Amino acid sequence: MISIKNLKVDLGSFLLRDINLDIEPGEYFITLGPTGAGKTVLLEAIAGLYPVLDGEIWIDGREITRLNSEKRGIGIVYQDQALFPHLSIEENIAFGLRMKKYPKREIKAKIDDMAEVVGISHLLKRSPVTLSGGEKQRVALARALVTEPKVLLLDEPLSALDPETRERMQGELKETHRRVKVTIIHVTHDFEEAIALGHRVAVLNEGRIAQVGTPEEILRHPSSEFVARFALSRNIFTGWAGDGFVDIGGVKLRAITELKDEVRLSLRPEDILISKEPLQSTARNSFQGVVSDIADRGSVVYVTVSLPPDFICLVTRQSFEELQLKKGGRVWITFKASAIHVF
Repeated sequence: MISIKNLKVDLGSFLLRDINLDIEPGEYFITLGPTGAGKTVLLEAIAGLYPVLDGEIWIDGREITRLNSEKRGIGIVYQDQALFPHLSIEENIAFGLRMKKYPKREIKAKIDDMAEVVGISHLLKRSPVTLSGGEKQRVALARALVTEPKVLLLDEPLSALDPETRERMQGELKETHRRVKVTIIHVTHDFEEAIALGHRVAVLNEGRIAQVGTPEEILRHPSSEFVARFALSRNIFTGWAGDGFVDIGGVKLRAITELKDEVRLSLRPEDILISKEPLQSTARNSFQGVVSDIADRGSVVYVTVSLPPDFICLVTRQSFEELQLKKGGRVWITFKASAIHVF
C-alpha cells in the first residue's frame, strides 16, 4: 500500500501541495491532468528525485520520505525509455540486476522470465536503435519490472507512440499488470488512456488534487467545472435549482438533485439523443433547436444544437448520415434527468 500524507514539494517556480492519497496494493492508479499540473513532480517525489518540503510518503507501512531513491523499492519508466544504446536488449534489462549484484545464473533466469511476460524474448540480442517505439517501451517496462519493485511508476509511457501502437500498448500494459500484480502509478494527460487502464484516477490541477475516484465517477460525477471540462463533458452550465428543475437561462431542465439556488451542471455529449421528430421515450428532457455547428471527427461527429443555449451532442458517423444533419436544420434533443450532474 502507498500512503501519501500532506505532501508538499517546492520547486520555486512550482508548488505541489496538500497531496493526500491512499493507493491499494496491486492497484493500477492513474494521475491525470493537463500539462503543468504537477503529475510528474508527484511521481518523481515518490521516486525520491525531488526533496519533500513537508509531508510523508509510506510504502507497505514503512516511511520512505527521506530515503535515497535506490532504497525505496521503486521502478520508473519514462516516455523516452532512456535505454542504453551501446547495450543489447538483454544487457539493458540486466542492468539493474547487476547493480544489485545478482548471480549471473539468476540474472539470466529473471531476464528470460520477464522477456516472456512482456513479449520480447525474440529481441534480447538486438540493439535498442533497431527497435520500434512500442518495442522500446516494452524493453523499458521489462527493465523496470525485472528487479521486482514494490511500486512501478510510469511517466506518460505511451505519449510518444502513434495511435495504433498506443492502443496496442494499453492492452499489453493491462495484461502485464494482471500477470505481475505490481502496484502502478501511471501519469498521463489522456483521459481515454485513464479510462482504459485505471482502477482509480486522481485529477491534478495547479499542484493540487482536484478529485479522486473511479474513471466512471470522474466521467459522470465531476466535482468541479475544471474536472468536468478536463473530462470533456462539453456541456457545462450555470443555473438555478429547485423543485427538481434547473433553470439555465429560460430553459428548465428536469434534474435529480437536492441542491437549491445557484448551481453548476454538466451533461456529456454522448448522453444526448438527436432526432428529426420528438422521441417517444421515458427521458424527461426534450427540446427543439437549430443545428448551429458541425465538427467532423472522423468516426464521430459533434453537433451543436442551439435552443439557446447551445448543447453539444455526439453522434456516430452512421447516425449523422442517416439523419442528414445540416446547419440551420431543426432537430430535437432528448436526454434523461439522470444524465445531468449538478454540483
